[in-house]
Amino acid sequence: MRQTIALWLLAGLAGCTLLPWYMTSGGFWSFEWVGDGTPDSALTQIVQVGRWWLIAPILAMLTVAIVQFGVVEPVRRAKLSLWIASAGLVLTALQGLVIVRAGPRLFEGLFGGEVAAAGQPGFGIGAGVALISLLFIATISLSQTGRGRGDAFVVSMIGLIVALVAVFVFYPVAHILIRAFEIPGGYSLTQFFPRFFDSGLWGLDCLFGGQSCGTAINSLFLALMTAAGTTILGLAFALIFTRTDFRAKKLLRVLTVIPIITPPFVIGLALILLFGRSGTVTEIAAELFGTEKTRWLYGFWGVYFAQLLSFTPIAFLVLIGVVQGVSPSMEEASQTLSADRWQTFRRVSLPLMRPGLANAFLLGFIESLADFGNPLVLGGGYNVLSTDIYFAIVGSAADPAKAAILAIALLSLTLSAFLAQRWWVGRKSYATITGKADSGQNAGLSPVVKAICYWIALPWAALTAVVYSMIIFGSFVKLWGYDHSFTFDHYTRAFGIDFTSGRLTGVAWDSYFTTLTISSIAAPLTALVGLATAYLLVRQKFVGKDAFEFSTMLSFAIPGTVIGVSYIMAFNFPPIELTGTSIILIVVFVFRNMPVGVRGGIAAMSQLDSSLDEASVTLGANSFTTVRRVILPLMGPALFAAITYSFVRAITSVSAVIFLVSAKHNMATSFIVGRVENGEFGIAIAYSAVLIVTMLTAILLLQLIIGTRRLRRTDRVQTAARA
Repeated sequence: MRQTIALWLLAGLAGCTLLPWYMTSGGFWSFEWVGDGTPDSALTQIVQVGRWWLIAPILAMLTVAIVQFGVVEPVRRAKLSLWIASAGLVLTALQGLVIVRAGPRLFEGLFGGEVAAAGQPGFGIGAGVALISLLFIATISLSQTGRGRGDAFVVSMIGLIVALVAVFVFYPVAHILIRAFEIPGGYSLTQFFPRFFDSGLWGLDCLFGGQSCGTAINSLFLALMTAAGTTILGLAFALIFTRTDFRAKKLLRVLTVIPIITPPFVIGLALILLFGRSGTVTEIAAELFGTEKTRWLYGFWGVYFAQLLSFTPIAFLVLIGVVQGVSPSMEEASQTLSADRWQTFRRVSLPLMRPGLANAFLLGFIESLADFGNPLVLGGGYNVLSTDIYFAIVGSAADPAKAAILAIALLSLTLSAFLAQRWWVGRKSYATITGKADSGQNAGLSPVVKAICYWIALPWAALTAVVYSMIIFGSFVKLWGYDHSFTFDHYTRAFGIDFTSGRLTGVAWDSYFTTLTISSIAAPLTALVGLATAYLLVRQKFVGKDAFEFSTMLSFAIPGTVIGVSYIMAFNFPPIELTGTSIILIVVFVFRNMPVGVRGGIAAMSQLDSSLDEASVTLGANSFTTVRRVILPLMGPALFAAITYSFVRAITSVSAVIFLVSAKHNMATSFIVGRVENGEFGIAIAYSAVLIVTMLTAILLLQLIIGTRRLRRTDRVQTAARA
């Protein structure tokens, strides 16, 4: 470990002496800072400019080097290194927070002088390398004291993820939540509670004959219904896909995944043109059956319908790996003891799926709470928290304090669901995948369960196919719903190519390539952080684990509009200046979508017996090797779900990035929303169709690259067992 600390010391000192400490105007990769003659590194800033406060990280690393090679007793050496590195880390972060571009915000007497008054820019690559080096020196030293069973890899991973969540989740969210206590001229705790417990939020009038319930109650009821519906649909699809001989499984897989690859507002628009007052289905039903044309789609049922379409794929992606992971030996043992297929499914298979069901329900619940696109289009008079937060931020009378109070109400619902999920799953063991050989076959579904799954899933898949056929149809007509003349004009305007000069003439190309680039970078990072977090939560024990687990859900629970505004408030000034760059888009995608990787990883890893880890360690492998060679190959479905979801969410997200895009880094969803606002529906739908095809292609490629998890000698269920 001393060699590892020495490597991090060299990296940190290089960051302080060779790399630019502050952000550079042309960007790091332009390398304009190399020969421009200005002082760039922390060392040159100290010597030439007089920014003496940058000496903290250099002194900390030099002192750690002296301790590492001067103190003989291991535990004492580790404790000294831990305290010194931690002090350097804290002091470096504090000076960045205190001194901004306008000068010191606090301790003006301490930082008095013209140099400090001139301020300083945000951290650059040099500061980032130095801070990461100090963090890993501290975590490795902590492991040397015996914490975390002396496993430097595990302790360092915990330290890194805690730091990332603190910087990119808690830090920005705190900037907007603190506004809940804001009053003219200051802050007040006493005025917060009357506003938070207002009947407009928690009123129950609709249960006693009144007109409507409070916004929070509306959101709670919708979220519970959506979570239950998506979990049932996701389980039905997963059982058909893994436990039956249904012949059109590939088509079914496409239809179960395709809703999450839909750009914003398209599902709502398609439902309006199908089931609205003048929709195609409504017109046909009125002519054939004489039914009255109504506006039933605008309100609770329309939003619920759209959310089922949108979020069922998330439940399916979480549950399919869990259903595959149920050990056939337990089901065979149940049948050996004279249990029939229904009893085996109800008393053996279903209880072993409990972690997956709980996580799928929690994700559906949170997705429904945070969704604002579907309620915005179809909500009508049914108000929910997400849309009220949106209008409180961007409405004609902006009220950030009200938006913050609504966001806290939303977080309270999320925390309640999280605690309920933890209680229902309990502390029982659900491990069914061990190191023992297992060549059995999963029990087939009983005729009743199979029929129920077919009756639930197949009509829903057919409806999905109709909705998306309408979307494709709408891209080839002049004006969807009015003029159905066939045309290629929308595709030509959006994605035109001048073949004579080889020039891309379409108006959508720039945002298309920007979106693909940023999504391709964000997706693997999201999966990496999410699954690493799941590994820590399932396999490791450390102080504050429950609070840490809930904190990983925080960014997912808050509506994207709030996240976008909080990122602007937090990262528009030192110490971290990211607004207007592609980095802020990547960061918001990683930490906005990370919880899906976390929940899917927890559900899948709960089925992996810890004896697999112990056997690997017994054979001489360290934690990193165990994760890479043993756990990761068994996490194929969770890895596929995390990468797939994060990739398509990065492409289709609108609420989180609507405030973060810039002229240089415009995203596809922002482009589509702009076209919808201008009434150019044809281009918007054509662009959506291109994105759908792009994401389907990417998903198929990911499936080929990741492959299929092999849990036993054959994964093919005998036809006789399914009959």
